[in-house]
Amino acid sequence: MAAGANILILTYGTRGDVEPFIALGCGLVEAGHKVTICTAERFGDWVTDFGLAFQPMSNASLDMIDTADGKTMLEGASGLINRVSAGIRLARTAGPINETMSKDAWAAAQASSPDIIVYHPKVMAAPHIGEALGLPLVMGLLQPMIVPTREFPPTGLPRHRILGYNKLAYRLIGLSYSAFRKSTNRVRTGLLGLAQLRSGRDVLLPPGAGTIKILHAISPRVVPRPADWPPEAVMTGYWPLATDEDYTPPDKLARFLDAGAAPVYVGFGSMTVRDPEALLRLVVAALKEVNVRGVIATGWAGLDMDETGDVITITAVPHSWLFPRMAAVVHHGGAGTTAQGFRAGVPCVICPFFGDQPGWAERSVALGVGAHPVPRKKLTVERLARSIEVALSDAAMRDRAIGLAEDLKAEDGLAVAITEIENSLRSYAPGKADP
Repeated sequence: MAAGANILILTYGTRGDVEPFIALGCGLVEAGHKVTICTAERFGDWVTDFGLAFQPMSNASLDMIDTADGKTMLEGASGLINRVSAGIRLARTAGPINETMSKDAWAAAQASSPDIIVYHPKVMAAPHIGEALGLPLVMGLLQPMIVPTREFPPTGLPRHRILGYNKLAYRLIGLSYSAFRKSTNRVRTGLLGLAQLRSGRDVLLPPGAGTIKILHAISPRVVPRPADWPPEAVMTGYWPLATDEDYTPPDKLARFLDAGAAPVYVGFGSMTVRDPEALLRLVVAALKEVNVRGVIATGWAGLDMDETGDVITITAVPHSWLFPRMAAVVHHGGAGTTAQGFRAGVPCVICPFFGDQPGWAERSVALGVGAHPVPRKKLTVERLARSIEVALSDAAMRDRAIGLAEDLKAEDGLAVAITEIENSLRSYAPGKADP
């Protein structure tokens, strides 16, 4: 029965990879289900603050972001040889970390006795655990990078007109999981009692798990659903975390907002940098160049400074509360931050670091709500100031941003996702694929 189901959510990554699943967990609880979220231990208090049960997963993979090699890979401005060397060193730790995370995920499944598993693909053990327990599986994606389509390449990869390029790009994404085949097979045989995988592509979608429903927590207004997707691929709409109506901002921020015109937000979320002071000076100089007030989020990069008359730094403030109060938002282009920016109804400037972030920067421009992106490795005072000025002065861009926000607020991605999860519970029969 779908009503009152026991649901395990396995997710991993930075804050933006966790927040939509917390929102989904809250929605599922409101629908009458019991929810346990298993994610990095550092997010435990955040999960339990929403009244959700929590099971911890190792922080080890996230900790790699703050290492010298992690910063080299994120910033992408250290030269090809340095990036390759850093990538090789990081790859050596990937297998053991994956095994540790897999054991943590298995422990969470044993502790929560789920009826269904909903998971982020970064938790690579999830579909194998579902296979071992004979459970229905639902993958939650924050960007279209897994399900092949002829219409566009995986988010973040460049576009080409080469015949067959798009489908090939998705195949390469699947093959990239081959690096984890050995560690996954050790988990399958040693922990779960399953047969070994023959193909690296099966790490992500093991044949023994049956047909896995794939929910894309993205608005079809932002990325229209491809016509050639299979029925198990669903574009639900975003999964926003409800704004706390009683939220009270820090006194410093409240005074600043009341003291003048709407400022520009600048923040790079969970991205870390080798020289935070240099990046902070660059951002402040760009704001000064445009003669605009600024709110700078410290983030994981630690962009902190003494308060000045025109610029302040802040720690954690809900984007859903803060962004609508800004004149424009400058950020790294993470999927979650991008979604919040679109929902806020203000223009954006995206400064992508890596991964899917260039893809969201491209979408912001295509939708007419973002100024020209400034990639981190090309970030200068002049380039950033120029894009901020466009975001502030283009009236048509502001109107389009307001219109997009109105469209997004009319959607209910959480309701769609909950219905799809409940349908998977109702239709699943152990040992065969969902219809």
